[in-house]
Amino acid sequence: MDASPTLPHIDERSLRFPGWRVVGVCFLAATFAWALGFYGQSVYLAELRRAHGWPAATISAATTFFYLFSAVLVVFVSDAIRVLGVRTCLVGAVLCMALATVLFGFVNAPWQLYGVYTLMAVGWAGLTMAAISNTLGLWFHERRGLAISLALNGASLGGVVGVPVLVTAIAAVGFTPAVVAMALAMVVVLLPVILLGVGTPPPRAPDAAVARAATSSAEIRRAALRDLSFWSIALPFALVLLAQIGFIVHQFSFMEPMIGREQAGLAMALMTAMAVVGRVVLGFLMGRLHQRAASAVLFASQALALLAMVNVPGATALYAGCVVFGFTVGNAITLPSMIVHREFDAHAFGVVVSLSTAISSAISACGPALVGVLRDWSGSYALPLYVCMALELVAAAGVLLRGRRDEALA
Repeated sequence: MDASPTLPHIDERSLRFPGWRVVGVCFLAATFAWALGFYGQSVYLAELRRAHGWPAATISAATTFFYLFSAVLVVFVSDAIRVLGVRTCLVGAVLCMALATVLFGFVNAPWQLYGVYTLMAVGWAGLTMAAISNTLGLWFHERRGLAISLALNGASLGGVVGVPVLVTAIAAVGFTPAVVAMALAMVVVLLPVILLGVGTPPPRAPDAAVARAATSSAEIRRAALRDLSFWSIALPFALVLLAQIGFIVHQFSFMEPMIGREQAGLAMALMTAMAVVGRVVLGFLMGRLHQRAASAVLFASQALALLAMVNVPGATALYAGCVVFGFTVGNAITLPSMIVHREFDAHAFGVVVSLSTAISSAISACGPALVGVLRDWSGSYALPLYVCMALELVAAAGVLLRGRRDEALA
């Protein structure tokens, strides 16, 4: 007679399912993480240059260190969550990012930036894509793609709301009080939400994937690095993010001479709004689509949007390009986890997503520098944006490749 306990039915579609509270927690975490750890970088650079007169290259070097070091840490996010638990990891990440944000206001030597960025990298790794995917993967199976898409809309909100609030606060009270206030707001909002909203993941019925859970993270990583299917996820999305981030960082400088400061700002806001729309729409539909083919179409559409913005004169083409480009922006960070969820076994999901995110982060960190160097060398943004288009099309072809599954992954 089977003595195994009968597990309760898990209805992920029900609004009473506790996983949706965790989605809300991850949404808020993404909002603060992207506001202070991603979009806020341009504000820190400007304020530190103004206060200390340091060259932009000096500060940018420390920023590059931040992204590269966080890419290393992301590899081990799944291990940290498994050993320490979701709640402990989220709380620790919040405290690290909040403290790092405060310390930006007290930096008075360039070398100190590396210490601050080391602390922020820990917070960034524990609050962004890999951490959110691993966390929600413990609660969701059938609705995992939608859950991750909804949670990562916080990243867009962080850009829309977080940076204007930070800039307004700096103008009102100064840089140091402003970053201290933002850090306190992060702690006051997120810690109670995490402690109250994140409980114990629901039990899942044992299956073959769970039976193989004893496979170590190191074995899964080694198997993934030998697997063509893994590389056909990691590298194409890394190239897309390299082109995407490179364009976004330089977008205002590219558009302002053509349509003016106000309209360029409006175009950027429109693109960010479309990122939210695109992530929600595809979050509902992606489970019914061929995800690799859909990814290829999205990559190609980004290339076409850039082609139109470079070659078609007038504000209308720029706005239309931003709409199309924006619709795909948010999905470039959510689609990898959806494809991994569909193609890799449950026991490998967290490790594979973390490894793919780390590779994408390391490569995409070079995007702003690549676009900047090519722009300075050629004298315009045409050449660097054509390079971005080429990267998008290479990625569109590469994501369609598949290979045989390694036993440690399937």
